[in-house]
Amino acid sequence: MAGVITIGAVALILFMIVIFIIRRYKRCPSDRILVVYGKVSGGQSAKCIHGGAAFIIPVFQDYEFLDLTPMSIEVNLVNALSKQNIRVNVPSRFTIGISTEPGVMQNAAERLLGLRMEDVKELAMEIIFGQLRLVVASMDIEEINSDRDKFLTNISQSVEGELKKVGLKLINVNITDIVDESGYIEALGKEAAAHAINAARKSVAEKTRDGSIGEANAVQDERTQVAAANAQAVEGENQAKIAVANSDSLRRQREAEAERVAIASEKVQSAKALEESYAAEKDAELARADRERSSQEADIIVPAEIDKRKVEIDAEAEAEKIRRRAKGEADAILFKAKAEAQGLYEVLTKQAAGLDQIVKAAGNNSKDAVLLLIADKLPELVATQAEAIKNIKIDKVTVWENGSAKDGKTSTSNFISGMYGAVPPLQEMFNMAGMDLPEYLKGKDKSAPTDAIEDAEEVKEDEE
Repeated sequence: MAGVITIGAVALILFMIVIFIIRRYKRCPSDRILVVYGKVSGGQSAKCIHGGAAFIIPVFQDYEFLDLTPMSIEVNLVNALSKQNIRVNVPSRFTIGISTEPGVMQNAAERLLGLRMEDVKELAMEIIFGQLRLVVASMDIEEINSDRDKFLTNISQSVEGELKKVGLKLINVNITDIVDESGYIEALGKEAAAHAINAARKSVAEKTRDGSIGEANAVQDERTQVAAANAQAVEGENQAKIAVANSDSLRRQREAEAERVAIASEKVQSAKALEESYAAEKDAELARADRERSSQEADIIVPAEIDKRKVEIDAEAEAEKIRRRAKGEADAILFKAKAEAQGLYEVLTKQAAGLDQIVKAAGNNSKDAVLLLIADKLPELVATQAEAIKNIKIDKVTVWENGSAKDGKTSTSNFISGMYGAVPPLQEMFNMAGMDLPEYLKGKDKSAPTDAIEDAEEVKEDEE
């Protein structure tokens, strides 16, 4: 009985050990990643298993699962600046999930283990927002709107590289619609639609024209052949029928040509209408651009131009003031010079007229005229002669006379004769002019000065 109990106990222990081992052996389903953490081989912080199984060592290891279910995130990017500084709205939806790549799974185990699904979505949304703004900022509006494949490729490359850093994978990107506040993308769409409509209408017009021309040519060929057959069959009547056939052929040709011209004219008018429509749209865009430009000019350029014009007007006014002042001074100088010249001219004219009268009074004899002038100036000459010795002051004259002198003259007489000789030679002046000095200026005889000198000497001696 004791042996049975012992065997049963051992069997129970073995059964419990087997159950324990079975419970610690974890299999990983296909929609999850088994993350074994704790003491793992290779010096890693965790071991990731996808599509397999692993035995979890008690005490030393533990495990958790990462869900691979895809997550759909709606990302509505608003007011993102493009390369042309135009703000656009990019509503989009991203589908992401935890990656099963070996290196990326390790990142997910390190950064996402234990997080709720909502937390993972929020983290992914922040990463997507930042990368989406960078992609929009690196592209033009035309590229974003027309080349969607390139836009999606740039988004995938930029976003997926950042998502891998946290262990996520970009599964799908769906851009619903792209709009901008200024209406630039809508204008591009209208332009493309107008181009497509114009091309389609042009193609239809060309095909219709070709069909009409072909039909006219076929009818013309058919009737020509019938006319030729009839001409060969009834050769006797061909002359009249040929004329009729030729007339009909010419009429049909002209009708066909008129119809072709009408169709072509109609198509040309239609094309012109489309061209005018497109030109009107283009003019509207140009008007809007001009309005924006005018607004900028009114706010910035016009005040600057006003200031510039004010400075120019002030400078012109100052320059005009300087020019007027300089012109006034120049006019004054010129007027003064003219007045002086006029005065000098008047003086010289009067002098010339007076000389002419003097010459006429002298009987047109220039020599007699000169004598008249000198006679007119004679009082002044006499006054000048007297003025020469007028101011000579002799306070005292002391004479040491020894009574003898050369030529019978004393020293005193020589002194007075020298003083008298200092008087301007009036006789010589008259002689050069061909005139005789009047007797009242000559004196009675040439010895008079000597007698006067001797009388003066006698007076002087009496005074001593």
